[in-house]
Order: sequence, then C-alpha cells, then structure tokens
Amino acid sequence: MRQNSWQSRFYTIRSNKMFELLVISIIIFSALVIGAKTYEIPEEVSHLITVLDWGITLFFLTEITIRFLAEENKKNFFKSGWNIFDTLIVVVSVIPIDNTDMALIGRLIRIFRVLRMVSIIPELRLLLNSLLKALPQLGYVLLLMFIIFYIYAAIGSTFFHDINKELWRDIAVSMLTLFRVMTFEDWTDVMYETMEVYPLSWAYFLSFIFFTAFAFLNMIIGIVVNVLEDERQKDRKKAREEKGEPTLMALQQQLDDIKQLLLKQEK
Repeated sequence: MRQNSWQSRFYTIRSNKMFELLVISIIIFSALVIGAKTYEIPEEVSHLITVLDWGITLFFLTEITIRFLAEENKKNFFKSGWNIFDTLIVVVSVIPIDNTDMALIGRLIRIFRVLRMVSIIPELRLLLNSLLKALPQLGYVLLLMFIIFYIYAAIGSTFFHDINKELWRDIAVSMLTLFRVMTFEDWTDVMYETMEVYPLSWAYFLSFIFFTAFAFLNMIIGIVVNVLEDERQKDRKKAREEKGEPTLMALQQQLDDIKQLLLKQEK
C-alpha cells in the first residue's frame, strides 16, 4: 500500500506541467552550457561551467529516476525506445571520463542530451516517429531520384567534360554538380557555361530541375505529410480510448446493432 502511495506521488510529479517545463528549461540550459564550452573562456568560468554541467547531469539522473519510479509496471518503462535512449544518455553522462582518453566521447554524449527535447515534447516525438515510419515509402522515391541523378550525371559527364573538368570530370563529380543545380546554388552559372558550347543545353538543366526539385521533392513532402496525418489520427484515437470516449468504429458498431434490433422487431 505504501509502495502504491509513493508510486502515485512520483506519477503526480511526472505528470505535472511545471515539472515538464522545468525539464525542458534545463535541457535548453544544458544546450547553452555545451555551446559556451566551444568559446575561449577564462579558467574560472570554465570551472563554473563544469560544476553546472555536473549539476545538470544530477538533475537528469533525478528526473529519469522519478519517471522510472512513477511507472506502475517497471518492465514497461524499458519497452519505450525513448526511455532507453534517455537512460543511456544520463547513465553515460554520470561516468567520470572527462580527464581520460574517452573525454571526446563524454563531450559527444553531453551534446546528445539536447535530443532529449524530442523525448519530452510529444509533438516532436510525433514528427520524428512519422519521419521514421515514412522511410520505407521514401526509399523508393529516393531510389528513383538516384536513377535520375545517375542518368543525368552520365549525360553531363559525356557532353560537358571538356567544358569544365572541375564540375563534370566523372560521374561522381557530375552528381555533386547536379545536386548543386537541384538546390539552386548558382545553377544558372553552370547552365550558361554549357550553353556557350551547346545552346540547347538549357533543356537538360530545366528537365532535371523539373524532375528533382519539383516532382520528387513534392512527392517526398506528400508522403511525410500523409504519414504525419495518420500518426495524428492514431494519437487522437488512442487519447479518446484512454478517456473512455467512443471511437468511430465503436459508434458504427452500435448503429449496426440498433439496425439489427429494429429489423428483428419489424419481423
């Protein structure tokens, strides 16, 4: 009974909006501390930043402990990938490796603490989960983009090699040049240079931009938006189920049951 009382208290703390805002504020402050270390600062300030860094680490350790103790079933805590990620970041940050050969790894781990913002804010989690779930569909679009890149790079390397060897030396360099064209980074300079030798080469560049910058990129955006909307609908459905509100399928089932009862009464 006493254990349930403590668990409910930790759950209340974890669910408190002020506690969530405090965690977000500390994450932002941690990012500022990491940024401050990249500047040349006096030794006294560097010592203060080190103390603050350890204070932030202890806060995160306390926060992850509260979240773990607030879980009714402790095994479920590690079923979430975000909880595993947060725990690993916090545990590795506690290990004193700053003055060892692994100091660089320690700094990198502290940099990744900024990613904890994603695990704390549901909207960011939704965006990242949607992007990950869209990857299988995006893979086919990216494969088709690679094919287009490869074909155009082969053509460009064949025709424009003697015009500018730095841009069209081989197929790999040509693909980098085409990426520059797709991102509109001074692409007209590249086009006008080839047009001095091949006046109709504008068709090559315009068709490439149409396929990549317009068609394929819009397809990628459309896939991500559709997956994001699906994830939002799933979250809304889950929230309604947790609140005990009837879902659309449940209402449809109830209507079907009512229709069947009415038909039986008519018979």
